Amino acid sequence: MTTPTIVLCLLLLPLLVSWATGGTDKLISGGVLGIALAFAFFGVGHFVQTEAMTQMLPPFVPFAKPLVYATGVLELAVAVALLNPAMRRPAGLAAIAIFIAFFPVNVFAAFNHTGMGGHVWGPVYLLIRAPLQVLLIWWVWFFVLRPDIAGTSVVRELLKQVH
Repeated sequence: MTTPTIVLCLLLLPLLVSWATGGTDKLISGGVLGIALAFAFFGVGHFVQTEAMTQMLPPFVPFAKPLVYATGVLELAVAVALLNPAMRRPAGLAAIAIFIAFFPVNVFAAFNHTGMGGHVWGPVYLLIRAPLQVLLIWWVWFFVLRPDIAGTSVVRELLKQVH
């Protein structure tokens, strides 16, 4: 269960620091930084845990190891692009597409009890993984893709209630 905890910390710590320093724009920046850090973590994992991630793929997937490396590069590119305001929207769309596209691999890994992450727990791990994926998609939508400048008006209202 270490990976979901790390992901939640990567999301929440920049957001909490931004909230503590005040300002709606900083809060939004904290949310963007959090998801960028999460994607950097995901991307680095593809290079640090290559063999374990290769085992998560169904056996019919060709070129499994190069594919793990390529998706790691993709996730690192999304992390960097999220930090660039000009690239943020396409990066956000790519992030959501990645979460949706990679979820079947997590289902396969859980049902086959692979040792990566919590997948060794089997299908019960999906009870944690699926809500985390939904949270990540919502996070990208709220802090990156919302049409009202990443939820600024909503965040402003939340801050008024807290202060």
